Amino acid sequence: MTVVTEGYPVQFEVDPPAAQNRLSIFFRWLLVIPHVIVLNFLGLAAGVVITFAWFTIVFAGRFPAGMLRFTIGFSRWAARANAYGTLLTDRYPPFSMEEEPDYPVRLTIQEQTADRNRLTTFFRCILLIPHEIVLSLLGIALVFVALVAWVAAVVLGRVPEGLHNFLVGYTRWTERASAYAYLLVDEYPTFSFD
Repeated sequence: MTVVTEGYPVQFEVDPPAAQNRLSIFFRWLLVIPHVIVLNFLGLAAGVVITFAWFTIVFAGRFPAGMLRFTIGFSRWAARANAYGTLLTDRYPPFSMEEEPDYPVRLTIQEQTADRNRLTTFFRCILLIPHEIVLSLLGIALVFVALVAWVAAVVLGRVPEGLHNFLVGYTRWTERASAYAYLLVDEYPTFSFD
């Protein structure tokens, strides 16, 4: 089991690479479509919630608890669907915003509703620029790694460990950056795959 940097309020855990069904690997892009459709609608709602939360944090220093839980739930669901789509697991993700402790991919975000940092929230879009630049460049490599991982998995029935580790590391980093972008945490994300 791999875990994010200890002490950071966003933990992304993925079970080690395992054998996968070659047929489901071949058609993974089709199998993930129902999640993509639902997550697009939930993403619109999350965008509205995050916008409202931005104003609430800037002016009141708090993220309303129900809105925070909704956004964390959206992030969990999206992380599981993304992990399934990028071959980090062969187990079909549940249509759920709840924690799924027995699922091979787990995203945990510590809830903090009160005493939020108003200043970093106000400048959040600017503060995210370095991560956006680095992740965009790494995203180019991700396309090639994901393609090689897909071909290797179709042939071997599993994603080779090195490719799996790159995919996990990139996803871990993006989950930390996304949690920061979605105002779920105030701690600045690390520039790291770990």
